[in-house]
Amino acid sequence: MPGRGRPPRRSGTRTDLAAENRTRGLELIQRHPLFAPLEHPAWWHASQGDDQCPPDGWAVVTSLGHVWLHPRRRGEPEEWAWVAAHCLLHLGFGHLDQHRLAGWRAATGLPSGAGARFDAAWNLAACTTVNRFLSHLKVGRPPEGLGGPTDYDHLAGGTGDEGPFAERLRALKTPPYLGGAGTAGSDGDLRWAGVPSRRTWAGPVSWPDLLAAGLASAVGAAVDVAGGVADHLTAEGGRKTQWRQALNWFVSSYPLLGALAAAFKLVEDAEVCRLHGIQVAAISPAGAELYVNPLCGLEGSEHRFVIAHELLHAGLRHDTRGGGRDPWLWNVACDYVINGWLAEMAVGDLPDSALYDPSLRGKSAEEVYDEIAAARRRTWKLATWRGPGACDILPRRLARPYDPARGVDLDEFYRRCLADGLDYYHGPGRGLLPAGLVEEIRALAEPPVPWDVDLARWFDDHFVPVERRRSYARASRRQSATPDIPRAGWHLPEELMQSRTFGVVLDTSGSMDRRLLGKALGAVASYAVTRDVQAVRVVFCDADAHDNGWMHPLDIAGRVRIRGRGGTVLQPGIDLLEHAPDFPDDGPILVITDAWIDRVRIKREHAFLIPAGAVLPFPARGPVFRFS
Repeated sequence: MPGRGRPPRRSGTRTDLAAENRTRGLELIQRHPLFAPLEHPAWWHASQGDDQCPPDGWAVVTSLGHVWLHPRRRGEPEEWAWVAAHCLLHLGFGHLDQHRLAGWRAATGLPSGAGARFDAAWNLAACTTVNRFLSHLKVGRPPEGLGGPTDYDHLAGGTGDEGPFAERLRALKTPPYLGGAGTAGSDGDLRWAGVPSRRTWAGPVSWPDLLAAGLASAVGAAVDVAGGVADHLTAEGGRKTQWRQALNWFVSSYPLLGALAAAFKLVEDAEVCRLHGIQVAAISPAGAELYVNPLCGLEGSEHRFVIAHELLHAGLRHDTRGGGRDPWLWNVACDYVINGWLAEMAVGDLPDSALYDPSLRGKSAEEVYDEIAAARRRTWKLATWRGPGACDILPRRLARPYDPARGVDLDEFYRRCLADGLDYYHGPGRGLLPAGLVEEIRALAEPPVPWDVDLARWFDDHFVPVERRRSYARASRRQSATPDIPRAGWHLPEELMQSRTFGVVLDTSGSMDRRLLGKALGAVASYAVTRDVQAVRVVFCDADAHDNGWMHPLDIAGRVRIRGRGGTVLQPGIDLLEHAPDFPDDGPILVITDAWIDRVRIKREHAFLIPAGAVLPFPARGPVFRFS
């Protein structure tokens, strides 16, 4: 019967509550100072098509740092946070190292790289240690049935050492039951996936070092919370490690470098330092970031010395003052000079690894460079704060391994790879490369020349500097000793000044952007004035050509009234200039357009000035400058 059917369903997308709670749980771990260093290089998987977690489990962790979460498990965010922390602590405690496979390999006869697994005894001992550690932390909440005491706790002893505990479990007649201990239900939550290498997805990561860095951050954050400096324990706020305390000291107590210290962002990330080979510290003046290694092993006020060293690199612009000098030798020379100053000013304690030579006291960086360049063979053993053979003055901001915006375009990626490879290849004992290949790589590594520099070179090619001449036509009486004696004055030859001109064909169609057009005209006017160009012939073009006559270069940028706003036909304007009787036969023509034009034919010297990203619809015979 009509009207007795089932009511229609409400439109709209359904919210996956399980996935949302799982994501919120991982966010809790990301904000925890202890687990944040471990969480960044780990890889989290929760897709239903590639599920490696047992049906009755929550998660498993592999030796390569991959954590497989159950995609259909319903849990609260606090429960997922506890599960994630459990898996990360397995990595931090070294429970998935290769030598842990010895007991299972002997029992199964399988080699450690072909389907090897951790035996139940070791898995239970590792989970017991992790659960005891988590019981003292306020990290989430263990799911029901997990994290509590097991039937084998009486064999663990009071030392907390997993090795003897695992041996006692192996001595039992029946294999121990894993249910309730780990996060994989009745199965083991440790998975062997091979030895990490640079070709693996996660790469070689020192998980114990990351755990040590997290512990140091957590202790500092806990002290701040207890002292009332911070309100809560997070990875973003309340961290006051020795590096951050040293940086804050400059802001509050050392005015010379206080402003610099406040302007730079401190990046204290062991994984970033490992990825880019930073042993102690490095600085990126262009990125306004100071990179420090939390695992460098410095003590006390040595941190102040290193931070002051890097800040002086940026403040004195050592990244741009090197000119054509070798970057590595220039970096070493600057290190000697800076360390000498800091030792004299007693800013912190001089570390043992610092480049310091009292005999270079009072010399500039340029003088020290000349000395060490003469003995270059002895400098390859020297090391900056970044490491041997590496510059601690960085040209750009470093990419984080967990940075979602670290991607670059293919051109930049390939140029960077070749440039880094060439730097490594030039190390001691690496052999030689063909000179042509080295030149090609160096040419690719050079940044592109700005458009205004190219345009200035075009003006230089067509308008050579005018030699001023002396003439009594305009006498000069500027000599105060003999004011009555006239002397020849300097003047520019009129016949040369009349020939110093060029024509501008300006696209005034509706597709031209007024802001970019003003920027291009301003650059043309400024370069024309500096090259002693007295007048410019300007022609506006849209659907027709409008001759604006001769104009002073400054009037082009300031008082030009654009007349036409129709279509784009530039050929009539070019013909007008080429056949004008008052325009020199050798006068160049500059065409300013947005490239939405028809093909043009220009018989004399010319150039095109078009916006960045635009492409002319025909092959240009003259140079093309792209302004932005």
